[in-house]
Amino acid sequence: MNTRWIDENRDQIWQLTSHHAVLGIIPVVVSLVLSVPLGWWAHRSRTARRLLVPGASILYALPSLPLFVLLPLILGTKILDPINVIALLVRTATDAFDSVGRSVRRDAVAMGYSNSQVFWRVALPLAVPALTAGMRVVSASTLSLVSVGALIGVPSLGYFFTDGYQRSFPTEIWIGIIGTLVLAIVFDLVIVAVGRLLTPWQRRKGESA
Repeated sequence: MNTRWIDENRDQIWQLTSHHAVLGIIPVVVSLVLSVPLGWWAHRSRTARRLLVPGASILYALPSLPLFVLLPLILGTKILDPINVIALLVRTATDAFDSVGRSVRRDAVAMGYSNSQVFWRVALPLAVPALTAGMRVVSASTLSLVSVGALIGVPSLGYFFTDGYQRSFPTEIWIGIIGTLVLAIVFDLVIVAVGRLLTPWQRRKGESA
């Protein structure tokens, strides 16, 4: 690996890494914010489940590059907007709420909880572990998708893949690969840490085991 090139291009490496991180954070957060209420709706309504879950699955299965082109047409966004790499977690959120169990919700209602209280105090906290698992997958795939976006001009670590390949310069390619892997690890650690903070009973259960 050419350490001299790395030292000379340190500012560019840091700039593209930071931009890649921002482009990854925004879709992951927006995905969660949108998917939780949609998943709750799909969990409670058969009609919503039949429409939302297959629709989100089809969108998620689309190849990366066409997705960058299609979503601006659907959402009315610009082709380089971070919102275009959102991967809806509707199926994951729906399954997470399904895992809570109807008996738990019935017990909460019997204790006098309103529908909103059942959601915020019972269903959502108990669904956090499953949502966390889904977020870990989405964060990794989102960071990879941001890299692919370099092919149409999205500034990210993917630039080093394309430029290094065109110049037959392995150092650039390795910087892109390593940088993306490091970001994926950092994202994963943060998601796991937040999941543990939101589920203190899981920590106590692990400590007592």
